[in-house]
Amino acid sequence: MSDGSSFYITTPIFYVNDVPHIGHAYTEVAADVLARWHRQAGDDSWLLTGTDEHGQKILRTATANGTTPKEWADRLVHDEWLPLLKTIDIANDDFIRTTDERHEKNVQLFLQKLYDDGFIYAGEYEALYCVGCEEFKPQSEIVDGTGEYVGQKVCAIHSKPLELLQEKNYFFRMSDFAEKLLDLYDSRPDFVQPDAARNEVVSFVRQGLSDLSISRSSFDWGIKVPWDESHVVYVWFDALLNYVTAVGYGQDDEQFARRWPATHIVGKDILRFHAVIWPAMLMAAGLEVPNQVFGHGWLLVGGEKMSKSKLTGIAPTQITETFGSDAFRYYFMRAISFGQDGSFSWEDLAARYQAELANGFGNLASRVIAMVSRYFDGIVPPAGDYDAADLVVQDVVAKAVTDADAAMGGLAIHDALSAIWTIVDELNGYITTQEPWSIAKDETQRERLGTVLYTAAEGLRALAVLLSPVLPAATERLWESLGAGQELGPLTAQPIRDAGRWGQLAAGTTVNGLEALFPRIEATVV
Repeated sequence: MSDGSSFYITTPIFYVNDVPHIGHAYTEVAADVLARWHRQAGDDSWLLTGTDEHGQKILRTATANGTTPKEWADRLVHDEWLPLLKTIDIANDDFIRTTDERHEKNVQLFLQKLYDDGFIYAGEYEALYCVGCEEFKPQSEIVDGTGEYVGQKVCAIHSKPLELLQEKNYFFRMSDFAEKLLDLYDSRPDFVQPDAARNEVVSFVRQGLSDLSISRSSFDWGIKVPWDESHVVYVWFDALLNYVTAVGYGQDDEQFARRWPATHIVGKDILRFHAVIWPAMLMAAGLEVPNQVFGHGWLLVGGEKMSKSKLTGIAPTQITETFGSDAFRYYFMRAISFGQDGSFSWEDLAARYQAELANGFGNLASRVIAMVSRYFDGIVPPAGDYDAADLVVQDVVAKAVTDADAAMGGLAIHDALSAIWTIVDELNGYITTQEPWSIAKDETQRERLGTVLYTAAEGLRALAVLLSPVLPAATERLWESLGAGQELGPLTAQPIRDAGRWGQLAAGTTVNGLEALFPRIEATVV
């Protein structure tokens, strides 16, 4: 993607039936890292997140808690979901709620267009429904119950009994779009990623598509169907439209043209909604389909997907209060191959924090700043002639930038971090072999000492820029400590794809003291 291109990225909008756990935060961080990277690359970037507040599940949760759905949603959004963004340092550009007027009004506009164009009809429907999924379940996700649910049909995802619903509904002619969807997947192999997710979606559509029930008349918590207010819009049909209503659909054509289409980051359990139903809806409305739908894996705890009902949900603050937001962001982006399932453990988190952040990156930064302060009175020295070891550092930095940018372009955040970390490893090795503390004992080697420390400091400058999207707090402190802003300006204004151009840190820059970027954590974390 070239500089100046539009990059609109979204997270799913999350149900407000409960508080967020680290699975939700994982998705938020991934989208935020990608948005920050593209933003710092000069692309016209926009990050959208938000909350999904309609549907039967929210209604039942609110009722069970003795309140109205809107009051329940307001409380959860303000007390839990918005604070989450601060807890994990998310720099979102917008936050949409499906109870926002801009959303509700333009969902009705979209629905009316499809109705007027003949893509919606009335019919009778009877099928097994999962309230947890807010979905009529396909046969492949219906299993026989066990234990207390023996003799009942249960949802394969939630392991809860399904409800047999029979009512008059309005239907979207989704079956009309099966061939068009298959053509889309064939002509754009990267439309659904990773490959395992794409194969699953293609296989599902090849089995044939049924028309989609898009309204409910058995409860009233939702957006009214504009031509029949005895019905409310099916929650998924409503929710998916947030991606366009948030960027001007129906009310700001200029903004909509600037932002849409988007890259969607979703959990693999909601892939089918985004990769099948959503593009079919857009095709029916004559709108562009998304740029890409990326289905990431699950976070597993004890071998199972996290679940509040199974007491495996972990609140993000349980991690950030000990390790900090940067370590949270780094761990989940580095330890898990984005797109695959990943297991969380406190032991792995603590080990990576100590080895990679505290000892690897943090100690490197502290040593370099301390040596510039000690041997050159806090002034970054000029470099003399570079020798082979110095040039290797420059080559490693340049290659890391190229490789990291390519990985980010492919949404392989873990690979981008691996590429960037080659600089950390190279600089640590470089300092060990060059031994600037030994060179400092020989006054005739003053120029060589300056070259070594300039090389190390300039490598840190590149690291600060490259790691800024992942470690925004720590890199900001490092940037200030390097004194880089004196000549180069704010860290987030540095062109990230230009980070490998050598010599940007000006000799003569004054460094400042640097406390440990990642302090040692003595307490045992369990």
